[in-house]
Amino acid sequence: MIKTGAKVQNIAFFNWLMRTSFKYRSEKLKIEKFGLKFENPVGLSAGIDKDVKIYRLLESVGFGFAECGSVTLDSYQGNEQPWYTRLPKTKSIVVNSGLRSEGAKRIIERTNKYSESLTSIFPLNISIAKTNSPKSSTQETGIKDYVDSLKLWEKQGNAKLYTINISCPNTFGGEPFTDPVSLDNLLTEIDKLNIKKPIFVKMPIDKTWKAADNLLAVCSKHNVQGITLGNLFKDRKKVKLYDKFDDKIKGNFSGKPCWDASNELLARTYKSYGDRFVLSGVGGVFTPEDAYLKIRLGATFVQIATGVIFEGPMLIGQINRKLVKMLEKDGYNHISEAVGVDNAKFLKKGLGEV
Repeated sequence: MIKTGAKVQNIAFFNWLMRTSFKYRSEKLKIEKFGLKFENPVGLSAGIDKDVKIYRLLESVGFGFAECGSVTLDSYQGNEQPWYTRLPKTKSIVVNSGLRSEGAKRIIERTNKYSESLTSIFPLNISIAKTNSPKSSTQETGIKDYVDSLKLWEKQGNAKLYTINISCPNTFGGEPFTDPVSLDNLLTEIDKLNIKKPIFVKMPIDKTWKAADNLLAVCSKHNVQGITLGNLFKDRKKVKLYDKFDDKIKGNFSGKPCWDASNELLARTYKSYGDRFVLSGVGGVFTPEDAYLKIRLGATFVQIATGVIFEGPMLIGQINRKLVKMLEKDGYNHISEAVGVDNAKFLKKGLGEV
């Protein structure tokens, strides 16, 4: 898909055909945040376009923005394959790519070939992670890796916003920045870069609320404008499998296994930090109703990956078209009016008072 898309996206007729077939526009969906303009709230989640090879195509099929990557400072060939195992009945993909990346320099060269006219209407969000290497597996070397990558993007790249991925599994050194002290150390060094573009932090979804709250409290003290909720689901004992599955397969679960945990984290985060952060909801979105629920729980943006792999590129337009219909049915004039409206009801009904 990536190889084909990278070739055909430069054909003007093909782009016109994609826009005509898939893209849906409405003033009710347009969002302005951080001085950036988004055609709609539906974005690509990191993990599909790792090296920003189909960025123009992603705009053509109707996404409002794209989070590409995760990009690492140095290149890494990835874990031993298979990287992805499809579980269609479970609506999940077992991911074990291990932060495969071409490296920041090469990817920056590619992104700079995309015009400013494109990036201005279709914001490029670069997910940044530490290089999956023993050289960056300690806290000190890991922080330097993140910082050097951001310096390079700031100096040479054309990203409009960044997402700091602190929760990617299957890497050397594990997840060293998912405790409050180490995260504070990382964000303190990033603060020193004085980055003016919006910065999101991508959260794990396998923490208790107390542990997640501690991480969010740290983020609130730093130059962080948004939170992405969240990453892959890792507790295999809690995954309801509807496909035959060999437990020897390495990796963690995307898609529907993330649904409940990511929604709970989203709702709790909006209640406690909705006035501090812009939230992006990720995990288990396969229908317009799924996307609308995340918005009503507190997400300004909704990102999809597994859903578009299983359902196809027409899903983006279907979501945006149905979002407008649901907004009109509920009496809202703009998508922003629906953000967080079901938060209290969800927490009270599903979780008890927090």
